Amino acid sequence: MDRAQLADFLRTRREALQPEDVGLPRGPRRRTSGLRREEVAALCGMSTDYYSRLEQQRGPQPSEPMLGAIARGLRLSLAERDHLFRLAGHGTPTRVRRSDHVDAGVMRVLDRLVDTPALVLGPTGETLVQNDLALALLGDETSLPGDARFMAYRWFTDPTSRAVYPPEDHDLRGRQFAADLREAYARDGRGSVAERLVEALLGASAEFAAVWAEHEVGHVRTQVKRFAHPEVGPLELYCQSLLDTEQHHVLLVFTAEPGSASAEKLELLRVLGPEARRG
Repeated sequence: MDRAQLADFLRTRREALQPEDVGLPRGPRRRTSGLRREEVAALCGMSTDYYSRLEQQRGPQPSEPMLGAIARGLRLSLAERDHLFRLAGHGTPTRVRRSDHVDAGVMRVLDRLVDTPALVLGPTGETLVQNDLALALLGDETSLPGDARFMAYRWFTDPTSRAVYPPEDHDLRGRQFAADLREAYARDGRGSVAERLVEALLGASAEFAAVWAEHEVGHVRTQVKRFAHPEVGPLELYCQSLLDTEQHHVLLVFTAEPGSASAEKLELLRVLGPEARRG
């Protein structure tokens, strides 16, 4: 681990970011060149003290998950992410098997979506990052442990995850999640994350095993999705997707028809913030 080079690299990348780049207000009294350390720490989901010690050459060696969080928080490119891992004394992540780094351009788009829920999914349906309004709508899906970060796994192993959708939509959603997982399994093949998830679900859920045995593919998607929220009630939102072909990531954006009841509820969720989902 090269502490000096790591600290310098983090500082230069932090100073290169402006508040507007990550959806933060600049404020009238800002004197810092680029972002403040506490702002970067918040973007990375870590304490200010931990991040500050890395820039001061006195922190511990960051783990690979921690480095991944820093790469996303600092909006690093893939080449910059690889450099970060090397400076921290880790091997470069294999891009074929590791696809949890969200492209800097996709992150910039996400940063600007402050009035509509948006999130980025990995190629196997793993929730990689959410904006504040997606947190308010869906709850925090990125801090879940292990396989629970994958939508299909949550759906068939944790009944509470279904509360996001109205009961009458549960069968459709379950079949869509299974079809998405089948597509990932066919694409990535043996030894993939998708294969591991399928094997785990076959052993854990009789419902999944029954749906999987039907071999449904090319499931027709509905553009309008219905949600059930504990604070604001039912919402009908349009779901649009933007595909990052290099990383096989999908940016999902949920919008409401202007002037509709759902649009008013989204505005209320924006005011309530991420804590609204805990209602």
